[in-house]
Amino acid sequence: MDKETAADCCAAEDDEYPDSEVFCLMRVGRNSDWLRLFENTEITIGRGVDVTYQLLSPTCPLMISRLHCTFRQSEDGHWTVTDKKSLNGVWVNGTRLPSDEAHPVRLGDSIQLGVPVIGNKAEFDYVVVQKPLRDIKHFLAKKLVERVTSKSAHISKKPKRKLTMEEVEPSTSKPKLYRCSSADKSLAVPCPLSPLKGQQRLSHIKPEGTRPGRDDHQAERPSDGSSATRDFDNLQMYSQNILLLREQVDNTQRQVASLEGEPRQADPLREEQVRELRGQLDTLRAKMHRMETLEKSFSETKRLLEEQKTQQQEELLKKQLEEALQEQKKVIGELALSRQGFEEILLAKNKELEVTKEEKEKARAQKEEVVTQVTEVLENELQCIICSELFIEAVILNCAHSFCCYCINQWRKKKDECPICRQAIQSQTRCLALDNCIDRMVENLSLDMKARRQTLISERKGER
Repeated sequence: MDKETAADCCAAEDDEYPDSEVFCLMRVGRNSDWLRLFENTEITIGRGVDVTYQLLSPTCPLMISRLHCTFRQSEDGHWTVTDKKSLNGVWVNGTRLPSDEAHPVRLGDSIQLGVPVIGNKAEFDYVVVQKPLRDIKHFLAKKLVERVTSKSAHISKKPKRKLTMEEVEPSTSKPKLYRCSSADKSLAVPCPLSPLKGQQRLSHIKPEGTRPGRDDHQAERPSDGSSATRDFDNLQMYSQNILLLREQVDNTQRQVASLEGEPRQADPLREEQVRELRGQLDTLRAKMHRMETLEKSFSETKRLLEEQKTQQQEELLKKQLEEALQEQKKVIGELALSRQGFEEILLAKNKELEVTKEEKEKARAQKEEVVTQVTEVLENELQCIICSELFIEAVILNCAHSFCCYCINQWRKKKDECPICRQAIQSQTRCLALDNCIDRMVENLSLDMKARRQTLISERKGER
């Protein structure tokens, strides 16, 4: 009675404060089966029936212990987790907790219950978060206390009995065969479920079946992104439930056929059983038809959303392409401006080079002219008037006129006076300055001029 009162109080608080932020264990990779941590309440987790949240592993049934761990809120408002001597342990941020020791948890901590199976990730992996109740209400897992309370409301008329181990913990063994009075066991079929148990099982598979109007409205109008995502996550579960319903319908049809095929006797119990089976068959068919309709609606909605998503992606790509084209045009314009600037700079440089070239040509012409004039002057002044050649061993007379040493000696054999001024020759002196100057000039002359001068020098030395 205390658990029912606590559940009612929690539900009333949820309705009264939908915007309040609550702590919960967000399951990694899923938008369902989140575990809410209720304040002022000890939260127990395990695979047994006397826990707040029941975790059942489809791949490894013994992964979660009967009482695996507990969560408790301290007086200062902080939460702690305690490993209740579980088989596969409780791991916080990758570190296994010691048994029966309260360990503080903070927002963002990773809590792993059990260990990963070889080749797979950890099945029960959570993260501690604090979010508004309105945003995570659809993702929360229902407490086992609420499920047990709803079941007990349906079977309150039946006498109480002790639960067996198979009811306390889900068994992986096959269901027992319904044994007929015949000794032939080949005619044995699965034990038929009563209409009440069948409805309970179907309500456990799909508790939303009692609210067809709301489900149809959500299926037809999945405008909310979170509800649409949640419905698509449950689409696979609906498909599995449809297969289970079909299997139950087939079993019920076989039971009805077997009962109708038996010899008719005045057995009111058999007729009542046939009526119950037919009623159960009609109920199963109606639910199966409804789930098929929901599955079609979900598939159509999913297809529309995928088309809308594809259209949005195309629009986004077009927008990105337009932005890229505009950016490219902008870059091309900047490059054109840069090119125009470079062309102007090149024109200016070319003009400067042309002006410089003209100036250099003028300077070179002036230099050549000066060199020519100097050369003409030197040739006129450095030539011997007797042989009309450049001085060879130049000498200066007392009258200051210059001649070749060989030429003036030959001249003095005839006349002992200057050939130019007719003044008597009293002395002649070698002029090394003229010789050096002429030798430097000869170095820049052509090869023919050099050969001719060398030949002339050799002839004069030979005559001596």
